[in-house]
Amino acid sequence: MTAAGLEHLLTRHGPVDSLEEAAAARGVPPGALVKTIVVRRAAEDYLFVLVPGNRTISWPKLRTLLGVNRLSLPDAATAKEVTGYERGTITPFGATHAWPVVADSHVRGTVSIGAGAHGVAATVDAVALVHALGAQVADVTDPL
Repeated sequence: MTAAGLEHLLTRHGPVDSLEEAAAARGVPPGALVKTIVVRRAAEDYLFVLVPGNRTISWPKLRTLLGVNRLSLPDAATAKEVTGYERGTITPFGATHAWPVVADSHVRGTVSIGAGAHGVAATVDAVALVHALGAQVADVTDPL
């Protein structure tokens, strides 16, 4: 994130058992906690989707946005292979490949995004985050 010129506040916390605990540990509301989901579009073609903590990917919306009929989540080993991060630590920053990024339109205000290790996150301005990542912004989620 520093390399991207993104102002951020790094937070380190111990293990958490829920979205609410993670948000509290990071000092943000649950909806401001941003999950980075790696999605397989085709063979050797992946993307990152930034999803607010209180929302879930809407597969029909995402498929329509991307103009594809099928998307899938890679297994844990493949996710690590294509990002360099294990599940629960995935972030577009420093990934082994600069996959495209789609940010849900509900990613707004001050948000906390994982920083590549368990219990480590960065609090950033959502507009600056989207800009730094060159993310496409679209409504691709539904409430939990």
